[in-house]
Amino acid sequence: KDAKSSNESVESQVGRLPDGDKGRAHLLEIFTPKGFDHRDIVALSGAHTVGSCHLDRSGFDGPWTENPLKFDNSYFTEMLSKSYQQETTSKGNPQHRCSSTGTMMLISDLALLKQQEFRPHVEEFAKDQQAFFRAFDQAWVKLQENGVESSLRDTL
Repeated sequence: KDAKSSNESVESQVGRLPDGDKGRAHLLEIFTPKGFDHRDIVALSGAHTVGSCHLDRSGFDGPWTENPLKFDNSYFTEMLSKSYQQETTSKGNPQHRCSSTGTMMLISDLALLKQQEFRPHVEEFAKDQQAFFRAFDQAWVKLQENGVESSLRDTL
C-alpha cells in the first residue's frame, strides 16, 4: 500500500540506527532484533569509512578517516592504530578525536574495540580488506531487505 501523505511514508527514525553516544548494549539492542550478528554489526559500522559527522545534523563533528571519500578498510586500520582523546562538541555530544589527524570516533565506534565479541572482526577487517567487503556486502543486503517478506533478488 502506498502512502497517501508524507506523514505515512516514513516511520520514526528512533531505534532504526544506533546513537553515536552509546556503546555495546545499545548496538546489540538496535541490531540483534533485526537479525544481525556481531560480525554484521562490525561490518555495517565500517560504512563510517566514508563521510563525516556534521554538527548541524548530528551534533557530532568530523570525519572518521583521513580519506573520507574512499570506501575501504581504513576505518578499521585507523581505529586500531590511532590514539583518541575524549572531547565534547560545541553541541554537547561526547566523541573522541585523534589530535594528530583531526579524525574522530564515536562511543559506538570505540565500543567495537572494547568488546570481545566485536574486536576480532575489527582486527580481521583491518588486515583483510576483501573480507570486509564481503561481510559488508552480506550485511548491507540483509539491512536493505530487513522487513521484506520475500527476496526480490530471487525473482530478478
